[in-house]
Amino acid sequence: MPRNDLTVYSSRAPAVKTPRVNVLSTVAFGAPTALGALTGLAMGSISAFFAGLAIGAVASMSPKIAQQWERAVVLRLGRYVGLRGPGPFWVIPFVDKVGSWVDQRTITSSFAAEETLTSDTVPVNVDAVLFWTVYDPEKAALEVQDYAQAVSWAAQTGLRDIIGRTSLANLLRGRERIEEELKALIDQRSTPWGVTVHSVEMRDIVIPTSLQDAMSREAQASREKQARIILGEAEVEIANLFHEAARAYQNDPIALQLRQMNILYEGLKQKGGMMVVPSSIVDSMGPSGTLSLAALAGQQRQRDEQGPGVAGELVGEGEGS
Repeated sequence: MPRNDLTVYSSRAPAVKTPRVNVLSTVAFGAPTALGALTGLAMGSISAFFAGLAIGAVASMSPKIAQQWERAVVLRLGRYVGLRGPGPFWVIPFVDKVGSWVDQRTITSSFAAEETLTSDTVPVNVDAVLFWTVYDPEKAALEVQDYAQAVSWAAQTGLRDIIGRTSLANLLRGRERIEEELKALIDQRSTPWGVTVHSVEMRDIVIPTSLQDAMSREAQASREKQARIILGEAEVEIANLFHEAARAYQNDPIALQLRQMNILYEGLKQKGGMMVVPSSIVDSMGPSGTLSLAALAGQQRQRDEQGPGVAGELVGEGEGS
């Protein structure tokens, strides 16, 4: 039985907690330490050096620097006091704490639904990309434990829901509509977390190979059916035109005779062709008329074989004579 698996592939690198060392912290640590060392040398006491070292260590915990795209969520004794950044800011050591650093750039997350059943019970694999941004860092830090992971799970379940209530034909043909519907669904779930979704793009839809062969045969049969329908419509139009021509020739025997002569002339022009002429046409035209028409067709065929230059000379000789 097909499985309903969902897989997430994030374009973001795994978060590694490393010390955020900045130049202000370095200065705040180095200045008291150097002053304590100089004082200790001057007084001949090592306690001044350790005092300066302790003061520098505490002072280096106060200055922070947030990048242009970052916002720092500051907690004071566990309570939220506000956002800081971009640029340098200060916190009270051992009292204030930066709870999280929120990235406000556009983030891309890749996710996939593997062997998920459509509404007509066809297992498909769908790959998609989500573009989203944190518009409210306060909500992203306080309303959800891990907003990036929460957005990924919302995208997964939303994709599964959309596929489950969509047929295979609509999934293949109405990709733009499904992307808009999925975007609205994910945005509705992530808005309380301070996250907005810019767009969702479905990269690939994979169906079983056996079903691809069946769909190919169905498409070929449909094209053959359409070709036969077009051919039948053309036959109907031709029959209607023949019917109108017959009614026109019925009251005009001279026009009918001229048309017969034209058909006979065109047939006799063909090289190596044999044409069966009804006796009624020969009777109406007479033997002399039939022979004259055959001779004229032979001359025209000879001109066509000799080329335009010789044909022009024959025409000039005919005019001179």
